[in-house]
Amino acid sequence: MSTRTTSDKVDPIIETRADMIGVFSGGEKPPERWRIGTEHEKFVYRTSDHSAPSYDAPDGIRNLLMALTRFGWEPVMEGDNVIALSGADGAVSLEPAGQLELSGAPLENIHQTCAETGRHLKQVKEVGAELGLGFLGLGMWPDKTREELPIMPKGRYAIMLRHMPRVGTMGLDMMLRTCTIQTNLDYSSEADMVKKFRVSLALQPLGTALFANSPFTEGKPNGYLSYRSNIWTDTDPHRTGMLPFVFEDGFGYERYADYMLDVPMYFAFRAGKYIDAAGLSFRDFLDGKLSVLPGEKPTVGDWNDHLSTAFPEVRLKSFLEMRGSDGGPWNRICALPALWVGLLYDNNALDAAWDLVKNWSIEDHQNIRAAVPREGLCTVMPDGLTMQDLGKQVLDIARSGLNARGQVNSMGDNESGFLNPLQDIVDSGMSPAHQLLEKFNGEWKGDLGRVYDELSF
Repeated sequence: MSTRTTSDKVDPIIETRADMIGVFSGGEKPPERWRIGTEHEKFVYRTSDHSAPSYDAPDGIRNLLMALTRFGWEPVMEGDNVIALSGADGAVSLEPAGQLELSGAPLENIHQTCAETGRHLKQVKEVGAELGLGFLGLGMWPDKTREELPIMPKGRYAIMLRHMPRVGTMGLDMMLRTCTIQTNLDYSSEADMVKKFRVSLALQPLGTALFANSPFTEGKPNGYLSYRSNIWTDTDPHRTGMLPFVFEDGFGYERYADYMLDVPMYFAFRAGKYIDAAGLSFRDFLDGKLSVLPGEKPTVGDWNDHLSTAFPEVRLKSFLEMRGSDGGPWNRICALPALWVGLLYDNNALDAAWDLVKNWSIEDHQNIRAAVPREGLCTVMPDGLTMQDLGKQVLDIARSGLNARGQVNSMGDNESGFLNPLQDIVDSGMSPAHQLLEKFNGEWKGDLGRVYDELSF
């Protein structure tokens, strides 16, 4: 989640609707300026007993962050607490229960993305070894209750933690017990955004199935392949889901802005502090009628903050965010942006992907989204094929898109090789969750502690 620490004194007040739309249109870039931003979260645990470290403990999150400054990272403070780091590779930030996130820099190709990820993991492993900490790449804590997890001292999280139980049963699980991999991608125009939004939203359940990696809750199989994805179905109905209007005629910047104006607020940020506005209306804010800031009108920064508080499967800000996949190991952190870049950054691939999904109804989209957390690659598509069959077609398209980009490394390899882990999954029909369950029921003999030995970074 985004980190804000200062109020910009020159942040312009929103005077017209065009000021809000301008955040979206301002993201438009010609193809030669398109970049790739990759975000990935990981669980932090003590190697001695697999417990989650608190913020202030000697082996805790604060000291982990401060130790990373040896690699050139600069602390980002909220009051007296370091809550993030900034540097050439983007930002390192904290999720609510101490999950560590790298929000990578905007890069030109997947080779750079994978190198960035490798640098980050090398750094955290070096520091972690000194502090007795390890790092686990899964979609959900496999063995922790909510009560066993610490809370990080970040203002917006305190507001969200209070609000979540009012609007759903699993919002606290989302905040405290999950990790994801995301990629952020550009568009050239409103029409290009619309096409990319529709294709990526339709195929987000495939991303869920391919990366499904959260089959355990509190030490036992939970009946799902991606329980993380299921959690989002009862987190907050006002700000999650598949967004059916994206597939309707006339969708564009204006319609997404209307959606966001209907999303209740979480907070406003003033003088370095988060002000609780949970459940209040941004429309009232526009009219100067926000009860917690009477007479004030929002700035463009407030609008950007608000855009970060909706959690649909694909999110629009000044770029598009792919949000459907569980966390995982290094090779899948590289594979996720490769999948979406291959589909969205080549026009022929984008057209071919759209052809696969363009005839699906709104009901089809909803049914697929509902089925995938449990059924994964076995989910039946509207044409009677399975998600596994769809995955084979989509990977072929993504590979062609990456080949067309022609982005090669020093060895002459293009980006398509980063899809190989996903190809193995669709060829076998075995998601990462299937593999975990097979080990749990086989060689691990029900001992989930083995996951720390075998799946840590």
